[in-house]
Amino acid sequence: MLPEAIEAMTVQLGRVGNASSLHAAGRRVRRVVEESRETIADALGARPSEVVFTSGGTEADNLAIKGLYWARRPRRRVLISSVEHHAALDPAHWLAGSQGAEVELLAVDGLGRVHPDTLRAAIERDPDDVAMVSVMWANNEVGTIQPINVLAAIAHDHGIPFHTDAVQALGQLPVSFAGSGTDALTLTGHKVGGPIGAGALLLARGLTPVSVQHGGGQERDVRSGTLDAPAIAGLAAAVSTAVREQEALGRRLTALRDELIQRVRAAVPDVVLNGDPADRLPGNAHFSFPGCEGDALLMLLDAKGVECSTGSACSAGVSQPSHVLLAMGADEAAARGSLRFTLGHTSTRDDVDRLMEVLPAAVERARRAGLS
Repeated sequence: MLPEAIEAMTVQLGRVGNASSLHAAGRRVRRVVEESRETIADALGARPSEVVFTSGGTEADNLAIKGLYWARRPRRRVLISSVEHHAALDPAHWLAGSQGAEVELLAVDGLGRVHPDTLRAAIERDPDDVAMVSVMWANNEVGTIQPINVLAAIAHDHGIPFHTDAVQALGQLPVSFAGSGTDALTLTGHKVGGPIGAGALLLARGLTPVSVQHGGGQERDVRSGTLDAPAIAGLAAAVSTAVREQEALGRRLTALRDELIQRVRAAVPDVVLNGDPADRLPGNAHFSFPGCEGDALLMLLDAKGVECSTGSACSAGVSQPSHVLLAMGADEAAARGSLRFTLGHTSTRDDVDRLMEVLPAAVERARRAGLS
């Protein structure tokens, strides 16, 4: 966590009060919540009334996708990119399985990008039956950045609300809610040095999704529940700091990422870089290592103190190949043999040096294991 977030949370953890209460302690907490709302709105080009606090990105995605679908019934079509995070894909598929939605996955190219013509063609097949569109700002696995402004404009040309999951983009790319033209935008704290369990959905005025949870009517009666003032204060401090420092951090991470990519390619000549080679998140480097199982390579690196991620998800204890890479046209072996290295505000060249000390031997050992 960023020092600014820790400090903001520490102050609030020493206080009492419920932001929904009318007594003095409650009013003091309410003031902190509303000031945090204003801070986030100011940092992201939104109105304070457009900031709806949630427990994180997953809840915000669920609220946007389920809530907007329900609000626009009897329209049934949900258009969503094939490379979304499961926090967005799974709610959409749940709507299809239990609510009668027709979910259509928008195809991507070999770099993981939704082409504007793909969205336009999908909408125009039956524009009056489209409930909403959801395309993430930047991909969490391969780092490819989507043409969000263009895609949102296409949706708006047909009067369709557009949601974007900006969890990965915030803090690494310039993010403006008003400037993007989106109607709903998901963010979360822990990706920008804030607390885990705190997030928000930016929701345009005039757009009212059906509530996913009900209770006290907090947050425009869109998301009921007692507000976690310490977490909200930490979230606001982290968002403000991350946005303020984004340009400098982006330059530093881009240089460090490019060095990492160059050195990995030199050490493992047959490695494949996934995603757009240039138009990608500054802190993202995603590779497929031919002849390796990603899980095995991850554990070998982890044993040497290098923490990275595979592109796979685990379902019922069974490892599955990355749906992102499969959607991009990779075969199953390449999808299973992938690793994501991510850099953040604490990353340094020493981290890259350590990776390169252990990566070649780990790849060689993983390949031998795969042949045995």
